[in-house]
Amino acid sequence: MTRLETIASVGRRALPNHWDVLALGAIMAAFVGIVHAFHGMNVPLPAANAPAVDLSYWSLPYYALRTVLRMFAALLCSFVFTFIYATLAAKSRRLEMVLIPILDVLQSVPILGFLSFTVTFFLGLFPGNVLGAECAAIFAVFTSQAWNMAFSFYQSLRTVPRDLDEVSRGFRLTGWQKFWQLEAPFAVPGLIWNTMMSMSGGWFFVVASEAITVGDTTITLPGVGSYIAAANDQGRWDAIIAAVVTMAVVILCYDQLLFRPIIAWAGKFRVETTQSQEIERSWALDVLRRTFWLRNAYLPLVRVLRSAALWRIGAPASFRKRRMNAPSAVGRILDAIWIAAVVAAALWALWTVIQYIGTELSWGDALDVVGLTCVTLLRVIVLMALASAIWVPASVWIGLRPRIAERVQPLAQFLAAFPVNLLFGAAVSLVLAFDLNPDIWLSLLIVFGTQWYIVFNVIAGATAFPNDLREAAANFHIRGWQWWRNVVLPGVFPYYFTGAITASGGSWNASIVAEYVKWKDHTVVAHGVGSYIAQATEKGDYPRIVLGVAIMSIFVTLFNRLFWRQLYAFAERRLRL
Repeated sequence: MTRLETIASVGRRALPNHWDVLALGAIMAAFVGIVHAFHGMNVPLPAANAPAVDLSYWSLPYYALRTVLRMFAALLCSFVFTFIYATLAAKSRRLEMVLIPILDVLQSVPILGFLSFTVTFFLGLFPGNVLGAECAAIFAVFTSQAWNMAFSFYQSLRTVPRDLDEVSRGFRLTGWQKFWQLEAPFAVPGLIWNTMMSMSGGWFFVVASEAITVGDTTITLPGVGSYIAAANDQGRWDAIIAAVVTMAVVILCYDQLLFRPIIAWAGKFRVETTQSQEIERSWALDVLRRTFWLRNAYLPLVRVLRSAALWRIGAPASFRKRRMNAPSAVGRILDAIWIAAVVAAALWALWTVIQYIGTELSWGDALDVVGLTCVTLLRVIVLMALASAIWVPASVWIGLRPRIAERVQPLAQFLAAFPVNLLFGAAVSLVLAFDLNPDIWLSLLIVFGTQWYIVFNVIAGATAFPNDLREAAANFHIRGWQWWRNVVLPGVFPYYFTGAITASGGSWNASIVAEYVKWKDHTVVAHGVGSYIAQATEKGDYPRIVLGVAIMSIFVTLFNRLFWRQLYAFAERRLRL
């Protein structure tokens, strides 16, 4: 090549190609949309008699933009919470004794019941501004996203393959290096699928979080959730269908532009020694890789992050491992002091609750609530067993076929995001028309919203299943039930346990709206602690609300400790790759 040809080639490469123009256009459109939506968030509070929601179809694009911005803001907070909270729980045995039970309770109790307190706090931070109500709505969505992401990351950190852990000690990696080069990459597949589940789960909470009530004042935030609530109140089924279609379009967009590229990129983090037969693809990622300006713009950032992951912060992992395994009298004394402090704090909290409800209620009321909680517990166990029997085989089949998973992924996100409260009318109508037993048929409303935690986590486990183990099983002609029992189920069970724990907690939370269903002038009630809390909330009976939530929290904590945590420990010992 001559010198002139070389200069011409360099000049052509310095110019953006058509893929750069396409990507830059999409980025600028997203940036303009974010600025436009944020401008609507930072305005004075509307007057009390201001129109709440415009049900015209042309308002839906702007409402969808506002809702998506809230959900991604909550997702960013969820990532920060996950990396800090789950890492502390996985790395510190003493903190784990406190953080994991707290997480069990937080994912189970009705977080929306605390919305009134958080609204007062956030409105005080931004007096007279909509931004306070926006922060309260973001916090409500955060409570629907953070818990399962934290559980997924915690599970992954606890089940890192032992041989890779030994390699990190052999190379004398520090705690910082081991986290960013081994543990975080190993956790990526499960965390991504749980992030998708969190985005879908957030759609249910936006319906309740976009109408903020403080005293006698109701602040309605523009969004798809408030649009659906207003259309539901007015019986506008055309508007409800338009909102659901908008949800489907939005989910498809962020699936194709965000989650699908991330899943294709995360395929390199699989723990295997052979090339996967099927590789995840993403047209958006292919477009990004074909750009010139954008690719050269983000490469320096990638180099900075890689160099930061190599910083030698802290002692080598091998040194810390020896210190953790070495018996120490001081360590045993500290453990005893810590356990005593935790038990004392728990007893003080229990005594405070007893004192509060003791002035209004009796031990007979408490025993009644215990019986109702046992009914809800039985309902949760049966529904979890049914959901597991149906969705574990189906999710394994999907996860082991990346091409199928690519097509199913947006559909699963939409079904998981579908507002369950839209089914309340059909549920009440069927129960009343056919004189059905509410204790049985209202239970299906619980599983509609919680089965997806199992689906997404098992698909994540099957997607991360090493291809070399599949090839070994095929070479040894392991098929049928033996293949399920000895090969694939042990590989996906750690992920299943994460999904089952979060689904179980979500079931307790969903029981509050599923056991006490109101539709127009009709009310259908099922026996359980969920309906007890719902009726007490409707009457404003705070002692009974506290009693129901307290006993539910105790049951959830004991059930998780005595059952799910034992399975978790078994997975760490026997089902680690």
